[in-house]
Amino acid sequence: MKEYELTVLIHPDLEADIEKPLAKVRDIVKNAGGEIVNEDNWGKKKLAYKINKEDFAVYVYFDVKLPAEAPLKISNTLNITEEVLRYLLVTVDEKGRALLAEDQKRAAKAESEEDKE
Repeated sequence: MKEYELTVLIHPDLEADIEKPLAKVRDIVKNAGGEIVNEDNWGKKKLAYKINKEDFAVYVYFDVKLPAEAPLKISNTLNITEEVLRYLLVTVDEKGRALLAEDQKRAAKAESEEDKE
């Protein structure tokens, strides 16, 4: 299974009961044979431009592992899901992720050395 990043913009009117649309997105991923590794709700944010006459959306980010045929199934289903304004499903850049982890380790090491002084 390959790793992907899924960012979903959910209709802002559903913010009060966000668990229902999130459960629907989780079911879509699981029914396609995928597994959710991590989930992060970024909250309600202003959009750069209007989408379906909406100025705001609730951003939710998922790290998912999917089999080869799953991205197409998920894309087709999310396209017709009313709660989802937009989504972005991309493969994980392993080199970029490794460089980011290396930078974080270097920063943590530099911080700990400063604390010792």
